[in-house]
Amino acid sequence: MTDTFTPLEIDTDEVIQLLTEFLRNEVEKVGYSRVVFGLSGGVDSAVVAALAAKVFPREAVHAILMPYRTSTESSKEDALAVCTHLDLEPVISDITPQIDAYFSTDPSATPSRRGNKMARERMTVLYDYSERYRALVVGTSNKSELLLGYGTIFGDMAHAINPLGDLYKTQVFALAGALTLPEQVRTKPPSADLWEGQLDEQELGFTYREADQILYYLVDERRSPEEIEALGFDSKIVNEILQKVKQNQYKRRLPVIAKLGPRTIDRDFRYARDWGH
Repeated sequence: MTDTFTPLEIDTDEVIQLLTEFLRNEVEKVGYSRVVFGLSGGVDSAVVAALAAKVFPREAVHAILMPYRTSTESSKEDALAVCTHLDLEPVISDITPQIDAYFSTDPSATPSRRGNKMARERMTVLYDYSERYRALVVGTSNKSELLLGYGTIFGDMAHAINPLGDLYKTQVFALAGALTLPEQVRTKPPSADLWEGQLDEQELGFTYREADQILYYLVDERRSPEEIEALGFDSKIVNEILQKVKQNQYKRRLPVIAKLGPRTIDRDFRYARDWGH
């Protein structure tokens, strides 16, 4: 494992240009002119906010903060700092009442259950604002999270379009630097902030730097675990990451449909084009 990993280096100017064009094209071709997304105070949603602000008028970029009562104050402060930096008007929608109401009959619910419920509640809020503003929901999950399954299906993994899904976490940090986002957002330890003290890397059991290098070899270069271990990576971590990629495949595809006819959606009926365009 190396501290600098050349294959993960990106031309940030080129990537920013590609992603802003992606946002403009994908939003406009389905008849929208506004976007909405959850702004958590983390680097991923901050990068999405900065990209959107480059494409659309400020009044067409809707950043929604959705804290829960146990959310850290620093997350809210960082999200507001991003809005100030980008001249965006934030909307704050506290999800505490509906989450507490749901778990009032089951106070022993685990942090994981509560976290999943919060993630899905936040997405329902975003889709309500989507209807309210006629704005397309933009996702903020990066490639590392999607491959590892580190997200909630039909929660933070739900969206209409996703500009970050082909960027590893370390590449998102590089993009954040190029977009000159506030320093506290660019340097804070990654956290979904679903419960007090929660940190992504602590929960995963390895760092994003380790994971991104291993994922690159596994996915982009299609190397075997044995080949990756020969490069000096810990076999236990390599196999843990491989298992997460395999086990969470269901999160990365449309729901499996029982095949009955000759042209089944997402199996025989798969067109890589947009109907009507």
